[in-house]
Amino acid sequence: MIDAPGVPRFEGSTLVIETGSETETYDSRFFIAVLLVCVAQGDGTISEKETQKMLQLVGEHFNLESAESLALIMRAMTNLADNPDLNNILRQLSTVLDDQEKEDVAIMLLKVVAADGKADVDEMEMVSTAGEIINITPEIMHKAFDRYFAETRVD
Repeated sequence: MIDAPGVPRFEGSTLVIETGSETETYDSRFFIAVLLVCVAQGDGTISEKETQKMLQLVGEHFNLESAESLALIMRAMTNLADNPDLNNILRQLSTVLDDQEKEDVAIMLLKVVAADGKADVDEMEMVSTAGEIINITPEIMHKAFDRYFAETRVD
């Protein structure tokens, strides 16, 4: 029998959810990895280039070794498949992000979309959905697009 989860609580920036038999913890690294995976799967598949980009982005953003980045992305994929309440968990975790961090996340999402050389409509819709889930305002998203295009502009 599956125990009902208790009331989620924050310990610092880590979200803790306890059931009678176990405790699950979610941090901002996990949170960002889940969003990246959601966007990459937006078109139905995750390409090798998208996987490489996600590993690079989480590795650079969190100063992780490649094995740690891979474990984080794999945990995100597994939890997406196994956890029907993940959107609510993501909403709660988003409260620990400030506007600059949300802008950084938005740029990472855009980089995943562009990783395979095509901006798929479904993936862009997932960027929008991810933005709604973590409360990225239109102003922050606009700044993210400006920054993304400035960083990727070819002179």
